[in-house]
Amino acid sequence: MEEQAGTSFLGLVVDAVVSLVVNLGLGFWHIIYALTHPGLWLDWSDKESLLRFVYYGGSKELLFVFLDVVIVLSVIGFVHRPFLWALVRGLEKIANTTGRVAAWFGLLMVLQQIIVVFLQSIFRQGEISISPFGGGFTESVGWFSESLKFENALVVALCVSYAFVQGSHVRVDLIYAGVKHRTKRAIDMFGSLFFMMPVALLTWMYAWFFLWRHLITPKVSASDALDRMLMKARIVKWNVETVSFSANGFNGYFLFKILMLCFLSLVILQALAFFYRSFLEFVEGEESAGKYLDKDTLGEGEETFEGTY
Repeated sequence: MEEQAGTSFLGLVVDAVVSLVVNLGLGFWHIIYALTHPGLWLDWSDKESLLRFVYYGGSKELLFVFLDVVIVLSVIGFVHRPFLWALVRGLEKIANTTGRVAAWFGLLMVLQQIIVVFLQSIFRQGEISISPFGGGFTESVGWFSESLKFENALVVALCVSYAFVQGSHVRVDLIYAGVKHRTKRAIDMFGSLFFMMPVALLTWMYAWFFLWRHLITPKVSASDALDRMLMKARIVKWNVETVSFSANGFNGYFLFKILMLCFLSLVILQALAFFYRSFLEFVEGEESAGKYLDKDTLGEGEETFEGTY
């Protein structure tokens, strides 16, 4: 019995390795095919093309395409370290730029809340019109009040990787703080590769279909095979979610689902940047810690408070 169990386990391992290699190989084929046949997934006037886009956006095929790209970039970077540093700087630039722009929505939230309170409580106005150049839109005060939730979500979702780069994220340093430089970098590499990245990728695959369930009908699911999804092409139609939680309230709640994917994209890119930075700092030693890191500063004499907000 033990011999049979051992043989069975070995067979499962071999099958898993073969499947991994085959899917990684197919990933390169899918990249080439997608680039040479864009109409099959970008021509949304064709319902089948739309549903192919929906299917592949959260599929294992896309996962292995992503892994193939990462493997190629990693191999080049491990051989030629300046390329890897350039990749780190580019990915961190995306995080910093996105976060610094999105942070201004915090100020917008404060100003908008003041306007809402004054117009609603003091002037008893029911609507707000915005038309700086003659054209604009008019919505109820309740709509602007509820839209504050979306602006708050913008700050949280789009500043997450920015906070990570700046060192402002929450950390629990029970062991990490007391270990040596190379041990810290090894922990960072393990965490980004086996915790941060897998969770973000898995969440993406389900969040993708969660978004499309609120954009088209009939509803799609992560468990739908491509053939089953293409069968729905004959009856598929746009059905964008516009229901608000109150009368005349904010009716763009589908934007939260899009924002979730933006959040996950930033986390995935930052996981890659963090892994590459940790690897480079591990190889090059303690003198490379913080190399090329674009951190905000409060000014001279305020170093104690930096990274605490």
